[in-house]
Amino acid sequence: MIRLNHVSKSFDGGRSYAVRDLSFLVEDGETLVLLGSSGCGKTTTLKMINRLIEASEGVIEVAGKDIIDQDPVELRRLIGYVFQGIGLFPHMTIEQNIELVPRLLGWNQKRRHERTIELLELMGLPPEDYTGRFPDELSGGQQQRIGVARALAADPAYLLMDEPFGALDALSREILQRELMNLKKRLQKTIVFVTHDIFEALLIADRIAILHNGNLQQIGTKREVLKEPSTEFVRDLFAKPARQLADVKDILQ
Repeated sequence: MIRLNHVSKSFDGGRSYAVRDLSFLVEDGETLVLLGSSGCGKTTTLKMINRLIEASEGVIEVAGKDIIDQDPVELRRLIGYVFQGIGLFPHMTIEQNIELVPRLLGWNQKRRHERTIELLELMGLPPEDYTGRFPDELSGGQQQRIGVARALAADPAYLLMDEPFGALDALSREILQRELMNLKKRLQKTIVFVTHDIFEALLIADRIAILHNGNLQQIGTKREVLKEPSTEFVRDLFAKPARQLADVKDILQ
């Protein structure tokens, strides 16, 4: 599980806060979506979980251990991270990109190659066609699949995803959203997923945490945030025309 207890982050010595007094628990196997507009603290929160940014106040625990007591490099190797904008290394082949963390962890070449083949097959990309290619030879959707494969390479229990589909066209985005839902059922990972897209949140989340100006407005199931908004901000955020919400009726079952 991932637990945040009264976590805050200030970049200016406490004059203002990117995140303020944030507390929540992500259960094992759960997908929690952090939803909010640009600048609300979503990505800052994600980066604090794996110590890319250090919290100013509060405690963050991963697997029951305070992350401040863990080596940050080792922590990051044990948590899969899918970046906004994909972030593949252009000078590396697809296989080299996927096997990067296992290589750092000391896996031998045979084990790394077998894991690469397994993940490419999981992503629906024939290994014989992709292992030796370079990122600029792939479409945006294919690159994003490789980004997810790289994050899963060392079989981490936790997966952090920072608006992973934001740069894709609508069709590719929808396809990958559905594929992620299938993957999470098969792999049973604990996922924290950042997005500003309400319908993406409703599609993917087990629960949604809504942030605004660095503050947690509400955390709950999809039905709870839609039917029982706890603040005016949440109420306004989900005040969509009935015809739009009809598109996600099946999600709320």
